[in-house]
Amino acid sequence: MEKPSMPDSPTGPSPAPEPAGSATPAGPSTAPAGPPTPPVSLDALLAREELGLRRIAGPRRADLLWVHTSEMADPYPYLLGGELLLSAGVLLTDPDRYVSRVVEAGAAALGFGVRPVHESVPPGLAQACERYGLPLLEVPPETTFTSVARAVWQLMADARHQELRRTARAQQALASAAARPDPVPAVLHQLAAQLGGRAVLLSPEGGEVHTAGARTAPAVRTALSRLARVVAPQERRAAPASATETVDGTHLSAYALGGGHGLVLALATGPREPGDHTVAGMAVVLLSLLAAPHQGAGSADRSAALVRMLLGAAPEDVGPLLGSDGPWTVVHARRTSGGSTAPLTAGTLGASFGSALVDTGRRPEEAVRVLLTDPARLTPQPGWVLGASDPVPLDGLAAADTRASRALARAEATRTPLLLHRADRGLSGLLAGEAAEAHARTLLAPLSETLRETLRCWLSLHGSWDRTAVALKIHRNTVRQRVGRCAELLDTDLDDMDVRTELWFALRLT
Repeated sequence: MEKPSMPDSPTGPSPAPEPAGSATPAGPSTAPAGPPTPPVSLDALLAREELGLRRIAGPRRADLLWVHTSEMADPYPYLLGGELLLSAGVLLTDPDRYVSRVVEAGAAALGFGVRPVHESVPPGLAQACERYGLPLLEVPPETTFTSVARAVWQLMADARHQELRRTARAQQALASAAARPDPVPAVLHQLAAQLGGRAVLLSPEGGEVHTAGARTAPAVRTALSRLARVVAPQERRAAPASATETVDGTHLSAYALGGGHGLVLALATGPREPGDHTVAGMAVVLLSLLAAPHQGAGSADRSAALVRMLLGAAPEDVGPLLGSDGPWTVVHARRTSGGSTAPLTAGTLGASFGSALVDTGRRPEEAVRVLLTDPARLTPQPGWVLGASDPVPLDGLAAADTRASRALARAEATRTPLLLHRADRGLSGLLAGEAAEAHARTLLAPLSETLRETLRCWLSLHGSWDRTAVALKIHRNTVRQRVGRCAELLDTDLDDMDVRTELWFALRLT
């Protein structure tokens, strides 16, 4: 079977930039940055029996970042580094120079397709790959280069999926640790367990504030202290946010914590695995918030971070964090003065509802969010406009957050100090069911989420253009255009009360 001869261009995503502020004070230079997915090991590709690939020279281990096909006599200018380079040797005349240039460009491995150009892998090519330390694979005639590339991308997608699942589990575990009575040691212990190493919180002077995980050798501890001084130097100068080093096969990393107190998170782990950097980043954010109270800062940021995590976590993980089965009510609030929402004022608002779980919002225009268990304490508050969900069990928190947001928008549009979302009852409750929900999804399928939300808000406000514009914070002409687009896509008359009623029920069911 003929091997494809493709123009010189890498197959796959563009290389990702290095994380900002990273530094490597010691050790060899790193390979060019790869795509935002874990690399594929050469062993995993060779294990795909349907490809029939065979390693005939060079090292057994290599990490593949992407696949590139080239029949150039010198592909060096077109390589990014980390490729599995595929070639049928159309212009191969000097194997030694060819391999030396491929290695110089940073390619991870070479796949050589036999036939129709060569009946077998040239011996000189195998000898050159062995000499320069480049893995050489024989691609049999019945295996196309496209199928090899497809296999690499499939392996990369599988690895990415596993990485995402791992980081999701780590986030939930770290959030659970952050809600414990002594959160800083708990987060460090969970981080050490997730990464399979040692986690240390260092003071600006290099002293160990808290530690977790297996003990390390003196040389490793010395290197960690040195890395800490790189990211949090004693003298006033610019410093990277993180730094890495390898000592005796142990991967070391240090991260400066926020808050301006000079605290550093130092890690000593085995070989890096996909997702390690993301897990460490989560811990840095949490520890920056958790360590601040010990340095005299307030706990508002910690509560805000926990609220955001709780509203997006799985129900089985939310229970231990909240310490109550509920039911829970989600409240969205915004100051009526139009000024910024001060954390102290937002904290006082939460206290009036008997709750310390307050998210002040990361930007002034964002709503304050409060989680509470006693809806009887939910009353209008001077200077605030409030929208609240109906009480829900743990598995309804995410949907309740959306309903509270809609209630706040409607409260602002109607100038109502407090608007409570009413749970489905009456006809809405009677119509609920799989058949009704399937019909609603089919009916609303032509509409994007933005158009659905506009139509929902417009119908809830009795077709008022101005109130809908206030609720959605858009111009009234934009409301008219969106509602008109809805009528066009649904091929219906929105002035017809029967049509409006059917759409309203459908929107309530989706």
